[in-house]
Order: sequence, then C-alpha cells, then structure tokens
Amino acid sequence: MAEEKKTVKKASAKKAEAAPKAEKKAPAKKAPKAEAKAEVVEEKKAAPKKAAKKEEVKAEPVAEKPVVTEAHASSLNVRVTPRKVRLVIDLVRGKDVDEAIAILKNVNRAASTPVLKLIQSAAANATNNFGLSKDKLYVAEIQASDGVKMKRFMPRGKGSSSPLIKRTANIYCTVKERN
Repeated sequence: MAEEKKTVKKASAKKAEAAPKAEKKAPAKKAPKAEAKAEVVEEKKAAPKKAAKKEEVKAEPVAEKPVVTEAHASSLNVRVTPRKVRLVIDLVRGKDVDEAIAILKNVNRAASTPVLKLIQSAAANATNNFGLSKDKLYVAEIQASDGVKMKRFMPRGKGSSSPLIKRTANIYCTVKERN
C-alpha cells in the first residue's frame, strides 16, 4: 500500500510540473516574429566560427610515415618437406636477389622452384609496393617451418596397412635494401 501511495504522489507531481511548462510555452508563441528571425541570424553567424575552428584542427601537420626498407612474402603449405626446403634456402640466405635467383635456377632440387617463386615475389613486393631499388635488394631472412601434415595409409601384406605422413612447408622470406 505504501508503494501505491508513492506512485500516486509521483504521478500528481508530474502533472503539476507539466502544467507550468505548458504555460511557459504559450507566451513564447505570442512573441513577435522579428525576434525569432534575429535569433536565427545569430545562430547562423555562430555556425561558421565553429566550422573554422574545426578546419584549423584538421590543418595540423600529421607525423610522417616511417621509411620502409624491407618487404615480405610467404608461401604456405608448399607440397615439399621442410627438411628439403631448408637445404635449398641455406644456399641463398644473405645473397643479393639477382644472385639468389641465378643459384636457384641451377639447383636440381624439388624445393628450388617454390623458393625461386617466393624470392621473386618478395622482390616484386619491394619494388612495386614500396619503391625500393631492385639492384640493391638482398635476401635478409628466409626460413621454412612445418605446414599441414596429411595423414594417409598404404596397404601392406596380409591385409594390414601402415601410415604415411605427407608433409608440407611454410616458407617466409624478407628482402631488404642494402645501404
């Protein structure tokens, strides 16, 4: 019962507050139109000043982007074992890009083709995306890690089978510009 009385008192208080607001709005409608127009003109004058302040904030100098001296490329899930890839990438690590490409074209290994494509891709990223000089590029970092392992089975004698693990490699390459 006490709660019902409180809600009744709140409702009557809201009605009492609403009545004076209605009375205040009525005299405002009777005001002359000239005063209303003057208020609108003042608001319009104030608006350009605010916009000018916003433009000044936008005009502040923005920090320059850092100079890029390296580019990356990656080749994921290459169907060559990581151990075979590591034998090839050890030949080209630290060499100039042109020299690394020449070495890979003459290496008779299964992993030489994907590594060659990867180094060419990293060099293309450096020249096209970052504007680096192709003549100054070298293979700064190159590594191979395990990719997805596909598990298969080979049939064997007497109705049995043995597992096969077909390995893949993830190869990452970074080329940098020599100073």
